[in-house]
Amino acid sequence: MTEDSVADDMKRQAAMFYNTTQREQSKDHQMTWCFWRRRRLVVALLAFFGFFNVYALRVNLSVAVVAMTEPVETKLENGTVVMIPEFDWSSQTKGLVLSSFFYGYLVTQLPGGWLAAKIGGNRVFAIGIGATSLLTLFTPPLAHTSTALLIAVRVIEGLFEGVTYPCIHAVWSRWAPSEERARLATFAFSGSYAGTVVSMPICSLLAHYTGWPGIFYVFGIMGLVWTTIWWIVVKESPEKDPHITPAELKYIQDSRGTQAVEGSKIRHPWAAMLTSGPVWAIVMAHFSENWGFYTLLTFLPTFMKDVFHFETSQTGWLSAVPYLAMAIVLQVAGHMADWLLKRGVMSRTNIRKLFNCGAFLSQTIFMVAAAYATSVVGCVVFLTIAVGLGVLISTMRTWCHLQMPAIFILGTSKIVATFPLICMFVLSLIVLFYRKCTAEQWRIVFFMSSAIYLIGAVVYFIFCSAEIQPWVIDNESDASFDTDGASVTTARGYDNKALEQNSEM
Repeated sequence: MTEDSVADDMKRQAAMFYNTTQREQSKDHQMTWCFWRRRRLVVALLAFFGFFNVYALRVNLSVAVVAMTEPVETKLENGTVVMIPEFDWSSQTKGLVLSSFFYGYLVTQLPGGWLAAKIGGNRVFAIGIGATSLLTLFTPPLAHTSTALLIAVRVIEGLFEGVTYPCIHAVWSRWAPSEERARLATFAFSGSYAGTVVSMPICSLLAHYTGWPGIFYVFGIMGLVWTTIWWIVVKESPEKDPHITPAELKYIQDSRGTQAVEGSKIRHPWAAMLTSGPVWAIVMAHFSENWGFYTLLTFLPTFMKDVFHFETSQTGWLSAVPYLAMAIVLQVAGHMADWLLKRGVMSRTNIRKLFNCGAFLSQTIFMVAAAYATSVVGCVVFLTIAVGLGVLISTMRTWCHLQMPAIFILGTSKIVATFPLICMFVLSLIVLFYRKCTAEQWRIVFFMSSAIYLIGAVVYFIFCSAEIQPWVIDNESDASFDTDGASVTTARGYDNKALEQNSEM
């Protein structure tokens, strides 16, 4: 072969390479506009609506119970028209009905991750939400049949929803490139706040115009429609998706690594983790925040009814305001932390203490202020500030999970943080003793939340650390993604590309 022919051949290869590159760039440019062609973004969008349904199905009873127990015109056999509630429940019974969901929710926190490993996170996620949606459709007839059956079906709903958070991490470990994992997970989880903000007002409107059963029928059908779409569209991994492009598949595989799919047996340093101060700082922060968050999520509509005499159509709208603030603050909290760190204003540990302890102390103050508010406007403003600042705690807790093997930490903190939900029944027995509670009785509820916020601030300030713990680095486990779907522990130590790319927090 002559030198000229070799040169011509090299030119042809160079031209073919150039044309191929141009075509790939053109396709990539086109896909930035057609986001639905990026299958990982489709998964993230459907996961967002999945968590929207998770919280809509969770909070619907909080608004419905107000309509179920408020007096309505009832005609007696003798023709007399009287005002009596459809369900003449005591406050203890209402407390049990409202908190029953979380008894089941507590049980399946850790089994959810195990089931995801056995049958696939995408399937477990769909089954959890689909089964809850189906049971929601049966809630009205079961409520009319027996209060015990209503409580039982709510417990079973909690069992199915308890798997949703653990198993979605198995989905991200396969679908999310390392540098996008934090963004995709955060976007998906923000659906829970959207579900709370949107569902509460809609529940009020449905109760007002269709009657309280309409709440369960509408959200139950919505959940089943979503389940069908998710089941058809989302596959266990990108390798099993027939519609993914070769370029996207290669990008995910190269970024994610093969360990994300294959997985290995993980050996955790249990003794070191159980005695680690930073671990229990995370757990205590999760517990404290959940106490106040779920107290308001569950009882706020009833509080508005008892203290400020709001009708059912109004309680949902006002109850949603604090969670709207939460959704807004969520969008800026992470950027604020990143900015403080990049400017070198303070260390990682001090930033976390500032966000968490500052939020806890503010929540302590504003919860007490809400307890003594004499107008509904003042009360809603104080509660909005208190709940909105809770996002600062959630944001920092997520970044803490990114720096530790969170299979244990996230699972433990979720279980411990679910205990406040069980305590709500005890709370209802102690505080909500009378059929209709006074402002003084409701103050005890707010005082308890404030005290727990304060304890959380003290514990977190003393034990918090943003440094990677020695037992994380020295852990010689096989490579495996942790349950928050945002980091990977390897035999060489700790590797978190998502953290490095998106934030140094």
